[in-house]
Amino acid sequence: MSPTNHSSATGRIRHSAGYRAAGRAKAKNTLLVTLPGMGSVRLPPPEQLAYLAGIAVLTALEIIEWPVAVALATGHILAEQRRNKMLHDFGEALEQA
Repeated sequence: MSPTNHSSATGRIRHSAGYRAAGRAKAKNTLLVTLPGMGSVRLPPPEQLAYLAGIAVLTALEIIEWPVAVALATGHILAEQRRNKMLHDFGEALEQA
């Protein structure tokens, strides 16, 4: 049973409680910023922004080379995406339990 197989009378898809809980946890760990002309933008948590800003500063001061900075930032972003997917999968597993 997938978490999106229930539909309401209006035809909209309802998600299970576990799926919604995973989504709330993910949303709780991000920043929502409203920018003029762009609308709402969801940013990573402050500690992740600090990490990426630190890499940018080290690159600007030429302490690390830009290819190293790109590799570090890419690895960090990929690890965060994997964590988010795991959280999503955990919500689905709760739904099935």
